[in-house]
Amino acid sequence: MKSDLFQAPDYYQVDDLLTEEHKLVRDTAREWVKKNISPIIEEYAQRAEFPKVLISGLAEVGAFGSYIPEAYGGAGLDQISYGLIMQELERGDSGIRSTASVQSSLVMGPIYHYGTEEQRQKYLPKLASGEWMGSFGLTEPNHGSNPGGMETKFKDMGDHYLLNGAKMWISNAPICDVAVVWAKNEEGRIHGLIVERGMQGFSTPETHNKWSLRASITGELIFDDVKVPKENLLPNKSGLGAPLLCLDSARYGIAWGAIGAAMDCYDTALRYAKERTQFGKPIGQFQLQQKKLAEMITEITKAQLLTWRLGVLKNEGRATSAQISMAKRNNVDMALKIAREARQVLGAMGISGEYSIMRHAMNLESVITYEGTHDVHLLITGLDITGLNAFK
Repeated sequence: MKSDLFQAPDYYQVDDLLTEEHKLVRDTAREWVKKNISPIIEEYAQRAEFPKVLISGLAEVGAFGSYIPEAYGGAGLDQISYGLIMQELERGDSGIRSTASVQSSLVMGPIYHYGTEEQRQKYLPKLASGEWMGSFGLTEPNHGSNPGGMETKFKDMGDHYLLNGAKMWISNAPICDVAVVWAKNEEGRIHGLIVERGMQGFSTPETHNKWSLRASITGELIFDDVKVPKENLLPNKSGLGAPLLCLDSARYGIAWGAIGAAMDCYDTALRYAKERTQFGKPIGQFQLQQKKLAEMITEITKAQLLTWRLGVLKNEGRATSAQISMAKRNNVDMALKIAREARQVLGAMGISGEYSIMRHAMNLESVITYEGTHDVHLLITGLDITGLNAFK
């Protein structure tokens, strides 16, 4: 098991913008990642296996329900603290951040915001502790960027709902105890339903043969005449806007998380460039390598400032969906480009599992697509600045 020598870059002293609590939360998560994720993650990624051993630790560092009130088992932290935890987790691995992001923003979030008090009391404490794992069912085999076209439906059968359909590319699905599932009622209105493991007709087959997010567990949610109790309907919001607001929170976490992946690639490349000697001197002394490293730290710094400001706006309740889209798109694109450049700095060693760069690059190929593709987020910004809808 390799040691983790990571040193976080902070070229513009962004730490000065953080509170002492922010730094404590981040440093706690950073040390946990160094101790628990870094030593094992390459082995799990090579085996394409999710490290279930990490679940209890993720709960302990506040990664599950960071901003959910303590009364429901959450950590009661602000949005910047949540973002910093996501940054540190993705510095370890995008798949591990995905696990936490889904649990927090896409499962606990809608139950807290849209659910009844009884639903909050029943589900949130067990999700916060990691005793239960959750998944979020929106994407379908025929409907990715067009979630409004979903085919999963439920009927009112009097004393229960009858749910039929399927979701795919669902993080945590094969191990989930509960799933927040979005489906259309008989009038075509989208609602959220809480589906529990063990309900007859509910299955969660695992997705195999992934070249990306190999240490994350992915699967399908299949509903074959599943009887869902009426008390499992999320009553406080319906329509497509309900799941999209959940995705806003998850995309916000991704914007922070991508910085973590970029910082890890940069730190690895910087250290390697100082140590690797060619033609009688460290390769970091060559202009082309310095160009790569200087551009990396510049883009990371810009992303740090962008995301910190977004966190302030989110704390104030002023962050818009379009602003979140911009940060998600920019930061993931930035991280993926840095991963590719960092890989070149390391030459052939860049493809080796001895280093994290190629794993980050493969993971980011998924992150740039899920929860809103790179191109769709660009059109969201275009709509926001022009008022003209390119989706129609």
